[in-house]
Amino acid sequence: MPILRPDLDSRHLVPFDGDFSIRDFSADPPKGSPSEAGLEKELAELVGELDKLQRLLFADGRFAVLSVFQAMDAAGKDSTIRKVFSGVNPAGFRVHAFGRPSELELQHDFFWRCGQRLPERGKIGIFNRSHYEEVLVVRVHPQFLAAQHLPDVDTRRIWEERFESIRNFERHLARNGTVVLKFWLNVSRKEQGKRLRARIAEPDKNWKFRLADLDERARWDDYMAAYESMLRETSREYAPWFAIPADDKDYMRTAVARIMVEALKELGLRYPEMDAGRRQELKEGLRRLEKE
Repeated sequence: MPILRPDLDSRHLVPFDGDFSIRDFSADPPKGSPSEAGLEKELAELVGELDKLQRLLFADGRFAVLSVFQAMDAAGKDSTIRKVFSGVNPAGFRVHAFGRPSELELQHDFFWRCGQRLPERGKIGIFNRSHYEEVLVVRVHPQFLAAQHLPDVDTRRIWEERFESIRNFERHLARNGTVVLKFWLNVSRKEQGKRLRARIAEPDKNWKFRLADLDERARWDDYMAAYESMLRETSREYAPWFAIPADDKDYMRTAVARIMVEALKELGLRYPEMDAGRRQELKEGLRRLEKE
C-alpha cells in the first residue's frame, strides 16, 4: 500500500508509491490550499461532523478506530489532537501518550503496553507516539535494546523483524474490526527550530522544552532515514500512513480532520435495526411514560 499525501488540489489524497526518498514529502501545504480563514471554517465543520460520526460509531458497535500520531518534536501532535477531536464526546474517546517505557513495560514485548490501551468497539483511540517508537527512537539509539531483556539481538535483522511484527499486529487489528489510521506529521527542520526557540522565548511554553530535544535534533538525518524505512515497510491497505505537511498547523489539522471524517463515512455505520421485539419494547416504554 502506498503512502498517501495531499494532492495539489489539497482536497484529496493521492498514492505515493514506488521508489522514494523522505525528501520527496514536502512539509509545506500543497499549492492552492485554502486561506487561513477558509481552513478554520472547514475545520469547524469537520469537527462537528466528526462528533456526529463518533456517536454513530458508538451506536453501531462493530468497529473501533485507532489513530496513530508520529512526528519529530514540536511538529504539533498535541495541538492537532486537541483541535481535531475537540467536539467528540470524551466517553467515546481516549488519548494515550507513550513516553519512555517503565521497568514493568520493559519486562514485556514492545506491543504489551500499547495492546492494553487499544480502543474498544464503538470508540476512537489516539496513540500519541506508539509501538513505532521501537523502529524510530530505538533504531536511532540501538543501545536502548540492552534494557529490553531480549534473548537474542542481531541489529542486522531486528528492524526487519520488528516491521514484520508490526504488520502482523496491525493486520490482526484490522481483521477484528479496528480501523488503523496512521499520521506522520512532517515538520521541516527549519520550522522545528523556530518552534523550539519559541518554547525558550515564551514563558508559557518553557515547560515544553528539554535540553534533550536538541540532542535528538542533532540526529535529524538518522531519524529521517528511520522514518523512510518505517513508511516503506508498514504502510498497507489495512493500516495506511498519511504523510501530512506540518509546517502550517491550520492546514495540518484540517487535513487530519478530513481524513478522519472520510474514513468513518466509508465504514457504512448504521444505527441498530429495530426488530419486532425492540419496537414492542419502545411502544411499551412510551405507554408507561404516558401513564405517569
